[in-house]
Amino acid sequence: MRVALALAMLGVGLALVVTTVPVQAHHAFAATFDTSKPVVVHCVITKVELINPHSWFWCDQKAADGTVTNWGFEGGSPNSLIRHGVTKNTIPSGTELVIQGYQSKAFEHKGVGVNMTFPDGRKFLFGGSAPGAEGEVATPTKDEIAPTSKDDAASKK
Repeated sequence: MRVALALAMLGVGLALVVTTVPVQAHHAFAATFDTSKPVVVHCVITKVELINPHSWFWCDQKAADGTVTNWGFEGGSPNSLIRHGVTKNTIPSGTELVIQGYQSKAFEHKGVGVNMTFPDGRKFLFGGSAPGAEGEVATPTKDEIAPTSKDDAASKK
């Protein structure tokens, strides 16, 4: 009887450990994004998904040679974005933005957003897990940001 009880308790404990690790990894910023690779993308919004648990902002970046690259930036929850002044009507498709964020570790053209700047100078925070997305730390400066295209690399020289 004691052996059966001990085995049952061991099984429950093992199940808790196995299910807790993936949940914590899902919420670990460093597991998905690389703070040593900040990016700045000048783009045009193609789609905004204000969905839980993370919103997504999709945009097209046009290079000097005319090629278009679609980027996806993760943002905070809709509630977090609303607190920062972003609603589904704030950023319609076709809106030009400059997005600062951090590169995904797994995907070349995905990242997590820190802030977005409109042509008129308005700036909104993404309200997610990225350093600075809630406004608690400074966002990367231009000198700290890796270029996202050949044109950007040439302008830094």
